[in-house]
Amino acid sequence: MYFTQMPLNPQRRSTRELVESPQRVHAAVLAGFLPGASSRGRVLWRLDSDGPHDLSLFVVSGEAPSFDALAEQAGWSANPVWRTADYGRFLSRLDEGQRWVFRLRANPIRNVRDEGQSTGGQLRRGSRVPLIKEADQRDWLLSRSSALGFEVVPGASGGANLSVTQSRRQKFGRRSDGEARTVTLQTVQYDGVLKVTDASALRRALTEGIGGAKGYGCGLLTLAAVG
Repeated sequence: MYFTQMPLNPQRRSTRELVESPQRVHAAVLAGFLPGASSRGRVLWRLDSDGPHDLSLFVVSGEAPSFDALAEQAGWSANPVWRTADYGRFLSRLDEGQRWVFRLRANPIRNVRDEGQSTGGQLRRGSRVPLIKEADQRDWLLSRSSALGFEVVPGASGGANLSVTQSRRQKFGRRSDGEARTVTLQTVQYDGVLKVTDASALRRALTEGIGGAKGYGCGLLTLAAVG
């Protein structure tokens, strides 16, 4: 597995046009790999912005990318580079009891099953309803943390050291089977501190992603040392 970080230039018009659509970013990321890369493990990506002049792309993948085209489109002319590291070395050092600062952008939803049956006797498909309230968004992650191999540590006030630092609804176009349609996506950025409770499960979460909408920049969990 490989972990890649690439700084993007948010002052460029071409960058702003790119990041307006997760569908376009997804295509630009996949263009950095040889055809069939998805068969060698899911490609996860996330855009982080902590200020008007700061924009970074993070990618976890089964093979190392080549982002020359993306650098030309959205990179910094003075430093159009990306850094790729062997992610396996980091993953192998994870162990129970460790504490890490984490960040996750996710698509928290709940499935609501439609009542009744279709005329063919089959159960109707349920609806995917986005979670809008911050308390529900927090509970979505906290209720899954054990299965994902971690627990969120208590904060200074005694509650979970977990913040919803961004909550955003995006609408963008997507063409499928020759038809254009509009996709509406609710994304949430979580920041907090976790403790590893199951290193194997956490490794799966880090490489396979969390929740849905992974093709649209959701699901990538990253860890950093506690300061």
